[in-house]
Amino acid sequence: MAGEIAGAITGPVLVSGATGFVGGHLVRHLTVMGVAVGVLVRDSSDLSRLDAAATILSHHGGTEELHAVVRRFAPRSVVHLASHFVAEHQPHDVETLIGANLLFATQLADAAAAAGVERFVNTGTAWQHFEGALYNPVCLYAATKQAFDDILRFYRERDGLRVVTLELSDTYGPGDRRRKLVPLLLQRVRDRQRLGMSAGEQRISLVFISDVVAAFVRALEMVGDLSPGQEARFAVSAPEQPRLRDLVALVERLAGATLDIGWGELPYRRREVMVPWQGPVLPGWRPEIDLATGIARVLEAADVPD
Repeated sequence: MAGEIAGAITGPVLVSGATGFVGGHLVRHLTVMGVAVGVLVRDSSDLSRLDAAATILSHHGGTEELHAVVRRFAPRSVVHLASHFVAEHQPHDVETLIGANLLFATQLADAAAAAGVERFVNTGTAWQHFEGALYNPVCLYAATKQAFDDILRFYRERDGLRVVTLELSDTYGPGDRRRKLVPLLLQRVRDRQRLGMSAGEQRISLVFISDVVAAFVRALEMVGDLSPGQEARFAVSAPEQPRLRDLVALVERLAGATLDIGWGELPYRRREVMVPWQGPVLPGWRPEIDLATGIARVLEAADVPD
């Protein structure tokens, strides 16, 4: 497939996780920029919100099949966003976490390296850094992210894969259908039902979706500037870190509603993140949307009456 150039991004770009919240927004942004984008999907994927300009690339789980799919599309860069998130896993979550975050991720890296892809933008999590450590996983999900980082090193050393990893804090924005904090609060604005929470003293780092997309675009621009086999890692976090209690108060003020919050009804998680990790900042990127503006946009898009 012929490459296209949009600024410093040379296409085509292959995106995993494109049916997710962040991936869907990134694909739409890239196609508007004029970049050729291929999206990996499974038979069970919900394609209803995928950008029509993207090329749909179906795969069924096999490694050799994925090799063939990637080879045919011939991407210049890969953005790996697909993952399975569980804050506190149960026994039945283990296979899915390993399958999505390690097995599929390794298949994709292997296929990319075999197809001669030189640029790989990976997605990590701030939860790899419990209590500010260089590495201390908050949960099994975070441990699988670190394990894939170690696997990627093999492809960097052997094949010269250039890798930029963005370690995300929490993300939010209009149209978010995930079981995340902001959509949950929005739902309680609507239905006025009681919501049990912890004591609410933990601080929250929330990055608006347009700023998250801008970070991935910047990563795609700079990954080609790395030397073969080089890796760069950056945090995508917000400068504001309000307490959970303060975030709820902000939502109440902007929505003109009082939420029925049961503070202290739930215990903190066993490894609750009380202060978000803030690592090295991505060069040329900074959040543009402050929290009050972002929450207001979410409320406006949801048409929540004030």
